[in-house]
Amino acid sequence: MHLTVLYRGPLASCDYDCPYCPFAKRRDTPAQLRADRAALERFTGWATGRPEERLSILFTPWGEGLTRSWYRRALVELSHAPGVARVAIQTNLSCRTGWLAEADRDTLALWCTYHPGQTPHERFLAKTRELAALGVRFSVGVVGLPEHLAAARRLRAELPGHVYLWVNAAEGHRYRDAEAAEWTAIDPLFPFSRDPHRSAGRPCRTGSSVVSVDGEGTVRRCHFVRDMLGNLYDGSYRAALAPRPCPLAVCDCHIGYVHLETLPLYDAFAGGVLERVPTAEALADPGVFLGLPVRTTAT
Repeated sequence: MHLTVLYRGPLASCDYDCPYCPFAKRRDTPAQLRADRAALERFTGWATGRPEERLSILFTPWGEGLTRSWYRRALVELSHAPGVARVAIQTNLSCRTGWLAEADRDTLALWCTYHPGQTPHERFLAKTRELAALGVRFSVGVVGLPEHLAAARRLRAELPGHVYLWVNAAEGHRYRDAEAAEWTAIDPLFPFSRDPHRSAGRPCRTGSSVVSVDGEGTVRRCHFVRDMLGNLYDGSYRAALAPRPCPLAVCDCHIGYVHLETLPLYDAFAGGVLERVPTAEALADPGVFLGLPVRTTAT
């Protein structure tokens, strides 16, 4: 089977302090860092020891993983593992990039987020150019706050043309049509992020071909549904894998709603679901390609 795993260990420290970010911000103690390292090494051992399976892995840490050597090592090791089809991580791209030369760039990918005010524009842009020169597959994104609009426009104008710049709707922010049109001009797929998606009772791949795993190996269907399916390391989760409807009223996070079967995002992001890289067709004509109305002008 092809199983997609969203891994989130205990790491919660970050070198940025974005006021809009829902992730915990704190300094991990040495003991906490050791525990996170041990948990990641255990998970990596599990994943690399299953050459007969096909795995896609996305690391979604609460903090910034790539400033830690064990995350960089894990990504390189997993990229070369025969059973791993894709390994990706969400990152603010504050780390150095040279280590990526050791990875299999056909397998490894990065989901990068630009945080205006936390890093200089020139520094972040230089990192994206380093990734492009290394042949790393990646996307770049920004939170769609009004104060970020000018920075996002500048970034879009200066990024390599093949790099997708996505926009996440800011949590709790309601977008008027005119405001949404400005963000859609930057990200043609922003309409999918603009409003939460009704999900209650609707079929979702999570819990069947997609699971969430924490540092203890506890398996859940996704990060947002707390019911346990079993444990990764004793194999008890396997008996619980089955198609099931979403029990939540809405889903408003891309790493969740991308797996809803009622949305066409597996087609829009074919080959790039984990790293959030869409097809050229989806970007060129999202309304026709996705079969959904895309509001690009003010009403």
